[in-house]
Amino acid sequence: MLTANFPWLTAIILLPLLASFLIPVIPDKEGKTVRWFALGVGLADFILMCYVFLQKYDLSNPNLQLVEKIDWVPQIGLSWAVSVDGISAPLVLLAGLVTTLSILAAWQVDRKPRLFYFLMLLLYAAQIGVFVAQDLLLFFLMWEIELIPVYLLVSIWGGQKRRYAATKFLLYTAAASIFILVAGLAMALYGGGAMTFDMAELGFKDYPLALELVLYAGLLIAFGVKLAIFPLHTWLPDAHGEASAPVSMILAGVLLKMGGYGLIRLNMGLLPDAHIYFAPILAILGVVNIIYGAFASFGQQNMKRRLAYSSVSHMGFVLLGIASFTDVGISGAMLQMLSHGLIAAVLFFLAGVTYDRTHTLALNEMGGIAQAMPKVFALFTAGAMASLALPGMSGFASEITVFIGVTSSDVYSQTFRVVTVFLASVGLILTPIYLLSMLRQVFYGDSSSCDITNILPNKSNEQAVCFGTSCVLPHESEYIDAKPREIFIAVSFLALIVAIGFYPQLATRIYDVKTVAVNSEVRQAYTEIAATRQNIYAETQPDVSAKVASIFQ
Repeated sequence: MLTANFPWLTAIILLPLLASFLIPVIPDKEGKTVRWFALGVGLADFILMCYVFLQKYDLSNPNLQLVEKIDWVPQIGLSWAVSVDGISAPLVLLAGLVTTLSILAAWQVDRKPRLFYFLMLLLYAAQIGVFVAQDLLLFFLMWEIELIPVYLLVSIWGGQKRRYAATKFLLYTAAASIFILVAGLAMALYGGGAMTFDMAELGFKDYPLALELVLYAGLLIAFGVKLAIFPLHTWLPDAHGEASAPVSMILAGVLLKMGGYGLIRLNMGLLPDAHIYFAPILAILGVVNIIYGAFASFGQQNMKRRLAYSSVSHMGFVLLGIASFTDVGISGAMLQMLSHGLIAAVLFFLAGVTYDRTHTLALNEMGGIAQAMPKVFALFTAGAMASLALPGMSGFASEITVFIGVTSSDVYSQTFRVVTVFLASVGLILTPIYLLSMLRQVFYGDSSSCDITNILPNKSNEQAVCFGTSCVLPHESEYIDAKPREIFIAVSFLALIVAIGFYPQLATRIYDVKTVAVNSEVRQAYTEIAATRQNIYAETQPDVSAKVASIFQ
């Protein structure tokens, strides 16, 4: 454990947090000043992150680094304990990048801009807090704080059904997060002595297997909602369908990853014995997510809902990697979270760019806009290619790594591995079908001409270039393509996607040492339990023990 000489992580959290409370007092009538202020704060915080991780972080050290710990409320065992390791560091950087570019993507927000950017910066700080918290109660508090700005951002700046979508998001995530609090209290109180929520100390406790299984199940529900595991996923399509593009970028790019992070940090890290028994369930849920999300995407005629179900499918690979019992598989799960964070963010951003022009998300109301918006078409196509795991893109690197991890696992039976990989491959094959069909509908579907006076009053009966419900005059059509700001945002994501695709070590070298250490603990627990597994099941469920044991070799 390396203690920080300067509270770098606290500074990274406090910068956007304190800056958010300055926004109400900034003199600004039209919202132009506050958006520059918010962008400057976001960029400064991201630059600070990059400096800290480049200069103060040791890639070869699997232990916690930049450790800061202060007793905050000692009466209840709450401490301000923050630090980073290979699991949290890349996700902190992902959150910084996605949120900063989301602020830039929200440049045209003119409705209550002070409140909007205040919430964006508050969300920025809460996200970082979740990933660096090493006190379970602090982790819970940051997890809860993050819900408030997301709820307001969706309910105020969303679509027609924004209140329904925001309320559904809040109910799902708030109800599920109760399991985090209950599990934390149970672990803190177990064994007597002074109550502590320090994750390192909680990990040293020797919990009974029955208690571990119950705690694991509760945390799986909490993180399963955030990760959009079937059948806990139904809030996601509604939230994405109604949220504005910048908020969708954060929802898909960062918030989903909190669920995967929680599974690795808490379920695997603190409850390795229970993970042995739940891993096959995670693998099965992963396959279900992959196939269900792919099939559900076919039935969506709303662009953002189709992308949302695509995210459900891609999160299945995270579950498969976590359940693989291999260093390669867990590395693939981490890479999939990072890769999908970049890919989903750029796709939802470009969906918003398209909506700004067409004023519709209905695929059957679009068509033939590639000629009018060739830059948007090119960027959208590149993002879709990354999502369908085209070689040379980060999506291919992450998903093939997960497949290798599952197939090379020596814990599962050969039959289980073959069936799992085969079914996951079916979902992988479906991905290009629903993505390419969406591209065809949006950019090369049927187009028509319309009377300009129906759309733009006071204009002549000149034939207009039309797509869906939006029309422009031929001489004005050049102004509807991607603008420099929009190109910069999309290219920033795509450049990283391609860079990681060609050289995955850009990402894996950050976390591989830590994922190997986490998997080593799980493997050790498996070795200790393997000899007694059949006896444990035979004592409680004699008729089921053989079936459960057959999953493993």
